[in-house]
Amino acid sequence: MAGPPRPGMFSHAKVVGDRFSLSGMHAGDGRGGVLGDGSAYDQARRALTKVKALVEAAGGVMDDVQNLRVYLTDIQDKGEVGRARTEFFTGDFPCSTLVEVSALVEPGLTVEIEAEGVIGSAPRT
Repeated sequence: MAGPPRPGMFSHAKVVGDRFSLSGMHAGDGRGGVLGDGSAYDQARRALTKVKALVEAAGGVMDDVQNLRVYLTDIQDKGEVGRARTEFFTGDFPCSTLVEVSALVEPGLTVEIEAEGVIGSAPRT
């Protein structure tokens, strides 16, 4: 799970009606370190796993995500992030913005992902 946000700073998720917005998720361990092997692929998978947990806690599924914002410290990692995305979405993928940034909140983090969506918008089987 995403772990608790810093008190008084921000919320991990906001749900208003059937709409949700998620703060940026990353592979941070909550103590200033990075979970996993540190690769962009692994960091993207861990960030998307946190996104998935928050979406499901709000009552949605990953295909309810309408928009992603992906921040990378090296734009060359976009293929690895794309590979991770295919493990979490099916059908019509969400809209997406990908931006290279000089740094993220903790040293060693290379990927951060924000998400917005509408609960119940994905086809249910």
